[in-house]
Amino acid sequence: MGDETGHVNRFEGSALAHTVVQAGEVHGGVHFHHQTLPVPAVVPHQLRGAVRHFVNRTQEQARLGSLVEGSHEEPNAVQVAAITGTAGVGKTSLALYWAHSIRPHFPGGELYANLRGYAAGPPASPQEILGHFLEDLGIPSTRVPAERERRETMFRSLLAVRRMLIVLDNAADSTQVRPLLPATAGSLVVVTSRDDLSGLVAQQGALRLEITTFPTTDSIALLRATTADYRTRDRRADLTELARLCGGLPLALRIAAERAAGWPSMPLGELIDDLRDESRRWSVLTADAEEGADAMRSVFEWSYRALPGPAARLFRLLALHPGNEFGLPAVANLAGVEPSEARALLDTLVRAHLLERRPAGRYEFHDLLRAYAAEQVRQEESEADRTEIFGRCVAWYLHTVYAAQCAIAPFDRYDLDGQVPAPATQLRFDDYESAFQWYRTESANLVTAIRIAADAGFPQIAWRLAVVLRAVYMHHNAFEDWETTARIAVDAAARSGEQTGEAETLENLGKAAFQALRLDEAEECHRAALAIRRRIGDHHSMAVSINALGLLGLRRRRLDEAKTHFEDSAKIFRELGDRRWTALMRSNLAETLCELGRGEEAAEILEQALADFRELGDHFGEGNALFLLSWALRESGSVEAAGHAIGAALTIASNEDNQVWRGHWLAESAKVERARGNHEEALRLFRESATVQQRLTDAAREAAALDGAGEACQALGRFEEAAKLHRRAVATYRELDARWQLAGALANLADALGPLGENEPAHAVRQEALLLLGPFTDPQAVLLAERAARHLGDDG
Repeated sequence: MGDETGHVNRFEGSALAHTVVQAGEVHGGVHFHHQTLPVPAVVPHQLRGAVRHFVNRTQEQARLGSLVEGSHEEPNAVQVAAITGTAGVGKTSLALYWAHSIRPHFPGGELYANLRGYAAGPPASPQEILGHFLEDLGIPSTRVPAERERRETMFRSLLAVRRMLIVLDNAADSTQVRPLLPATAGSLVVVTSRDDLSGLVAQQGALRLEITTFPTTDSIALLRATTADYRTRDRRADLTELARLCGGLPLALRIAAERAAGWPSMPLGELIDDLRDESRRWSVLTADAEEGADAMRSVFEWSYRALPGPAARLFRLLALHPGNEFGLPAVANLAGVEPSEARALLDTLVRAHLLERRPAGRYEFHDLLRAYAAEQVRQEESEADRTEIFGRCVAWYLHTVYAAQCAIAPFDRYDLDGQVPAPATQLRFDDYESAFQWYRTESANLVTAIRIAADAGFPQIAWRLAVVLRAVYMHHNAFEDWETTARIAVDAAARSGEQTGEAETLENLGKAAFQALRLDEAEECHRAALAIRRRIGDHHSMAVSINALGLLGLRRRRLDEAKTHFEDSAKIFRELGDRRWTALMRSNLAETLCELGRGEEAAEILEQALADFRELGDHFGEGNALFLLSWALRESGSVEAAGHAIGAALTIASNEDNQVWRGHWLAESAKVERARGNHEEALRLFRESATVQQRLTDAAREAAALDGAGEACQALGRFEEAAKLHRRAVATYRELDARWQLAGALANLADALGPLGENEPAHAVRQEALLLLGPFTDPQAVLLAERAARHLGDDG
């Protein structure tokens, strides 16, 4: 039986590429397959640097220390520290300072995530953070499950054997945090939030510390520590007044101290008078503000007005960037200056504590400072200038993402049409790793950029950016971002009035829906895209849409329908002279013919596909064609030739170090060995395939390998073991609602139960299989149904 429900699509256009991750729980426990997740030899150390001149908080640290030093009465209850308080009160500073002090207690390393609970864009989703954490723990991106629940279970499995420190900064609420918690007491989680996190306290027993503003003594200590290298004669009375004007808020105190340090010859009293004037002004403007807001905003204004003109302008322009964190190239483009000048201006803002420097050349706004910068840019820059600058920013992201997708997925890229001019300077990527690292770092900004661009008068950039990202998303299981951006893009393209864009974004959403098994929605999108493409006469894109409908037919096992679509699509691509797409259509048609039991025809058309893929250098296309050729040759009786074909495919998987390909193609190698009569070798290969698929959390292909292993066990007379394997396959297919595969596994289970004398269960299983096969009319389904009916007659 063919494998319709497999791993995430890796290469656009192929039938294998458009299979789906549906990772269910692992069932049962046959000894060779019950594997624990491998513990990668990766010890992450992700804590951000602790703040300099940290002051006091000794009582808070003592309370936090009880989580490390105390005995854990509940070994399955994770230890959680919830640090809460108002904005700018120093929650993150305390969390990081204390976390660095207890690092030796956690040999498994530290994970850090900014949950962006109060940033400009939407908060980070637990699914997004879990994906990053799994990769940080050594799981390759291609093995990270698509579903949040599977990511949670994999994360908990990895941490069950580690002692790790996890810092979750700027949480929006308890709901955002809960999926990110381990399940054992070996690890410690530190959460910061403006929310009171009462849910974590009530349900997880978190230790909550509400951080308050500094008393005068601590405020003065922080001011003295920060200015010690520059000012030594400031009077305590002046420091007391400065602390009062800062409201005891550490963020405001640090900014004020930096301002004072920057003017060492000026008496502190003069600076205080200046700040006092700003305070009076803000008191009038913000009479109803919450406690501390007046002090904070007056300190911001005071520091901002002291900046040199170019630095002040950059500060306010940064509010037009789509995210709170950014890199030097993006800033240089935004400001329209050379990178060296942008770096100098950024350094000025960092010294003024108006920005924070992050690793790898990144910078970050505190969300309060970003809000203040947004006010300034609205007041001091014209609407036309703001629009032009933001447009330049998102255009830079568009062309940079284009460069990244070319390195990450060169055969699947969407080529830009020149409607959005390229910026004067843009990033280029030399290899896959650098491109992927850039994408991963910028992924949150990219989603926000698409959302803002769609609403800010740049729909033509928004939809193109989403479509260019498609190849990256489908190669890295970024399904949540893919669906979010795809839906925004459909609306944006409609507003742009570009019919090409409407069709492209509908296709994009259709592919995302296909991955999520929302097949009716996928079909609606692809048919709508096809209608537009027919109307505007875009023949290449018409063929792409027809292929997508063929893949839907293959997924639903409407094989005649799929065959017609692939043939129609191939005809168009041949007429257009597109060799790669023609080769893909040959492969898709060959897979359909294999499913129809027409192996000889499939083998004939695969020879040309293989030649094309080899000449094009498309290694996946070549390997997939070899896999299909093996299937076709095996079905038509040429077993030795099939063995050569699948051996060549596995060599490609090994050379590319691609476990997704290897796991899938191992199962075909096992079928070849079974056809040769080498049932022990077939069993070994099915076991190996099942193990790989379990590690990939690809439940459907794992089930296929288990079912194949069960058939091998039957051939060896090991019927009890076979029945266990078939039952596990049945359970998984039932979860996935994969009815064709379920029918086959049920028939195999019945065959194993008979020799064990379990005639009644075998009879019931065959009846269910026959019922499931009713809607399928292809030759293989008919043969399987006839076989089940014949056995039922014999049972009677």
